[in-house]
Order: sequence, then C-alpha cells, then structure tokens
Amino acid sequence: MKPGDIVLIQYPQTDLKAGKLRPALLIAVAPGRHTDLLLALITSRAYQAVPKFDEMIEPSDSDYKTTGLKVRSVVRLARLATVEPSVINARLGNISSKRLREIKKRLSDWLQKEAEPVKNSS
Repeated sequence: MKPGDIVLIQYPQTDLKAGKLRPALLIAVAPGRHTDLLLALITSRAYQAVPKFDEMIEPSDSDYKTTGLKVRSVVRLARLATVEPSVINARLGNISSKRLREIKKRLSDWLQKEAEPVKNSS
C-alpha cells in the first residue's frame, strides 16, 4: 500500500464506536518503525462535502476508473484516522498523484491556519 491508494476499512466513528466497512484514502504512511497509515474517510453522501475543502471524486474525472469506487464520492478531509496496516480489509484502487498532491496541500493549509476555539456541545 502507498499514499493515494483507496482501501476498505471498518472506519471508526467520531465517537469511537465501531464503524461500518467503508472506503478510505491513504494519505500518508507514518515515519519511524511503526508503519501506521493516515486515512481520510470516503463517502457517497455528496451533500456532506465541505465546499473548497473536501475532495469530490466524479465519474467524469480522468482518474475515476482507477479508484475502484462505484459511485460519485467525497473524500472527507476532516475525517482522519490513523490505523495499523493489519486493519485494512482490501485495496480498491488509487487516485492520481496530482489529485493526491492537491489533497495534501489542502490539508497542510488547513492545519497551518490559526486555531479556532472548539465549541463544546454539552
């Protein structure tokens, strides 16, 4: 597996409850002796996309056929998880290296922004 691959995983929910089997984009492999993987959730629920942040993967895109996805999908860039390779169920396909570079740039820009206070829902 390498960055840009689309994999299947039991993606954890944000409340850490067990999730469903879902596709995810492999963003990066952690440095060091542990080969943990940084993943971003992929969903077919396009209405959840954050404009100018999340990445839409459309059937008309030049790299769509290589993704292994069956329908229009969105890479949710704020829905990240770090996992060990053993929890990956399968590799579906991959995105283009150009698209991966754009996604990494968007993530980097987001992480370098001035921190906003977290609103507690309780």
